[in-house]
Amino acid sequence: MRIALAQILSGTDPAANLELVREYAERAAGAGAQLVVFPEATMCRFGVPLAPIAEPVDGPWATGVRRIATDCGITVIAGMFTPSGDGRVKNTLIAAGPGSPNDPDTHYDKIHLYDAFGFTESRTVAPGHEPVVITVAGVGVGLTVCYDIRFPALYTELARRGAQLIAVCASWGAGPGKLDQWTLLARARALDSMSYVAAAGQADPGESLTASGAPTGVGGSLVASPLGEVVASGGPGPQLVVADIDPDRVAKARESIAVLRNHSDFAQLDRAESVG
Repeated sequence: MRIALAQILSGTDPAANLELVREYAERAAGAGAQLVVFPEATMCRFGVPLAPIAEPVDGPWATGVRRIATDCGITVIAGMFTPSGDGRVKNTLIAAGPGSPNDPDTHYDKIHLYDAFGFTESRTVAPGHEPVVITVAGVGVGLTVCYDIRFPALYTELARRGAQLIAVCASWGAGPGKLDQWTLLARARALDSMSYVAAAGQADPGESLTASGAPTGVGGSLVASPLGEVVASGGPGPQLVVADIDPDRVAKARESIAVLRNHSDFAQLDRAESVG
């Protein structure tokens, strides 16, 4: 299966960003990819008010993504913002496959919010709660967003739900060591879940776009194998990263390093029960 990572640099105009989705989806399909993964915040970069930008998953922007998937004959995963109902938004991935109707056609709301490194995402973003796995060309694909990558349990849960490839769509925050952390975490989550990880990030804008500390990207998109190897990777700027993955390697990795099967329960402080 051939996949592509669209390392773009989103602006603040959703219509212009949708044109970027079309451009990169066309390029990915032309390269023979069956799936193209865009970053978090593809609809609009961070650092501006998100509530006026947000649209429901049946709104015009998401409908545009579905149309692109159909026109290009490729499954598209892209980050957008949807209303949460409490004045905040949800940090959402739309997943749209080719065909009429689109198949798959679903979405994932980011579970772990980025209240770290001086940024408080939960002020403006409400969390999701449900892991999501879609099927693309017979391959189970898990959906995650940015800060989710620091939580191994989500990745092992997605693997147990059938994911062989896990997409992580990010607008990674810049700072000392952050790019190295991004690469390390992607490779570690691949090992945790014995899955391929397709880590698609926003390109590095090269300068601070906002004084708010909002994460706007560092580049470095990569595909990691189930054994943690880097299959393909990008540099800092906008580009399309193409990689071939082999689902049979997932089955072989899980057989030889059986971390999913060998998992054991253990006492946890918040769940401990007295036995005496």
